Amino acid sequence: MNDTQRVQHLLDFIDTSPSPWHAVAAMEQVLQTASFTRLSEQQQWQLEPGGRYYVIRDDSSIIAFVVGHKALAENGYKIIGAHTDSPGLRIKPHALHKSDEMLRMGVDVYGGPILTTFTDRDLSFAGRLSYRSGQGDIKTQLIRFEQPLLRLPNLAIHMNRTVNEEGLKLHKQTELPLLFAMSTKEQIPDQVFNDLLVDHCNIPAEQILSWELNVYDTQKGAFWGAEQAFYTDSQLDNLASCHAGLTALLDDTVLNAGNTLVCAFFDHEEVGSESAKGADGSFLPDILERIAITRSVSTENYKRALAGSFMLSVDMAHAYQPNFPAAYETEHKVYVNKGPVIKLNANQRYSSESVSEAMFISWCQSANIPYQKYAHRTDIPCGSTIGPMTSAKLGVRSVDVGNAMWAMHSIRESAGVQDHSYMIDVMRCFFKD
Repeated sequence: MNDTQRVQHLLDFIDTSPSPWHAVAAMEQVLQTASFTRLSEQQQWQLEPGGRYYVIRDDSSIIAFVVGHKALAENGYKIIGAHTDSPGLRIKPHALHKSDEMLRMGVDVYGGPILTTFTDRDLSFAGRLSYRSGQGDIKTQLIRFEQPLLRLPNLAIHMNRTVNEEGLKLHKQTELPLLFAMSTKEQIPDQVFNDLLVDHCNIPAEQILSWELNVYDTQKGAFWGAEQAFYTDSQLDNLASCHAGLTALLDDTVLNAGNTLVCAFFDHEEVGSESAKGADGSFLPDILERIAITRSVSTENYKRALAGSFMLSVDMAHAYQPNFPAAYETEHKVYVNKGPVIKLNANQRYSSESVSEAMFISWCQSANIPYQKYAHRTDIPCGSTIGPMTSAKLGVRSVDVGNAMWAMHSIRESAGVQDHSYMIDVMRCFFKD
């Protein structure tokens, strides 16, 4: 594939993944096509050298791995880590409520989205629904409303005269509920919402027990700019990194290199990762240990394997936006379409250090691609990633990297077309080394 084709594939992936549950389902389909076998954590594993496997925990975190022919104790694991969730709005349990003549959808803020970017967009919602089956057990089903159902209309400037000088400020409790429909006296809001779910899912109302639903933008991704050098979509942070990692893993030269390869994509990064399926939980340590156990690797040799392992913690990076020069460290501007970004922070908000940085640079040089280095302004708090917590939990050397992008945590983010191929190429080089 050329650069444009790779990004179109990415946009198609994002557009079929309006929630982390959908993203994992989409990745599972790709893995099954590539002859990967799903494993259950509740069953005993029988792994073979060269075998391709994946594990899903609670529908929205996934770890895919290839068992290498090379000795694990001497060669370790080659790990790419990213996250499946994105900041945004989540539907509250009692979703609809009456407000004057309108039905509004109550929402919680998930993570740190730029809330104003949700205004005046064609919104809908998607996620998963839990229900009791005819046999009495609990099952889940993906749910997605493709048509626009929700909107957050802006207040007219005639009623907010200072909006262009002071910016739009939305009260999270009173001004974020999304408009859904006109109301009537006869309507019971919970019943209206339940009827909507029943009609869409074809599951009897008495069997529906609960749901997790997030708001998404129905507009599809697109290319833009002179020569279509840029692309835009929701959830580039961080589905672009998941897509790049999975694409690199499925390359034939990578699969046949003999290394033990791992792609670990976690939910809940945007809210701290401290959960059973988050990067600060047991998911990755459990899988790595079970790979070692099934390959008859002793505890000591498992620890040796971890000591010889390496992880690319891949998340997006802040591209320089010339309209806001004061927001950037003068000597550390990074640009779209100029190559992967190595993210550095003295206070360990990123896991990069000089040795892991040097190793990543060597892979970039081997792949013949450019690279950049980013440091945050000292007087602005720096964000973090799954890198430091995962590296600390496992004792594995790690580097934090990512592609440069604009408008991180907006509902409509942008990045450079060429960078996606750059990242895939360096990931391939890392996996094969």
